[in-house]
Amino acid sequence: MSQKVLLNATEVNIALHRLACQLIENHDTFSNTVLIGIQPRGIFLAERIKSLLETDYKVKNIELGYLDITFYRDDFRRNNKLIEANRTNINLVFIDDVLYTGRSIRAALTAIQSFGRPLEIELLTFIDRRFSRHLPIQPDYRGRQVDAINNEKVKVCWKENDGLDAVYLINN
Repeated sequence: MSQKVLLNATEVNIALHRLACQLIENHDTFSNTVLIGIQPRGIFLAERIKSLLETDYKVKNIELGYLDITFYRDDFRRNNKLIEANRTNINLVFIDDVLYTGRSIRAALTAIQSFGRPLEIELLTFIDRRFSRHLPIQPDYRGRQVDAINNEKVKVCWKENDGLDAVYLINN
């Protein structure tokens, strides 16, 4: 097994700042916006983005939540019951570390409907593996686009969880 460094800590930091600036351009004061980290690994990115927005860009009152999609994944179980959720007056930004097949995002969309229908949902992903999609899902914000073939894995390391910031392309 071999691995190649795709982004070092400096490049990770640059991409995080770019993503934060793009969010500011589209959400200004974040008055009706909530950042949602998709568990388990999207929470590290969501917390970093929130921290950057608050400390470096002085954006106040950013709402942050976490969404566990375990029971909504299509490979966990199926639910044939149709439920119509109520619309809420809030914009959501789903945040995840790697967009690969799109199945986690589909599960997040299904899960969030249990809490009502938001005005708008956007997707921020740190790494976009664009040629691996099983579903027609594209990010609104991406840190980096990576072309990896199916037997290659992209691993995002966050200093809060892994001790360092880095992104690796791993050949199995």
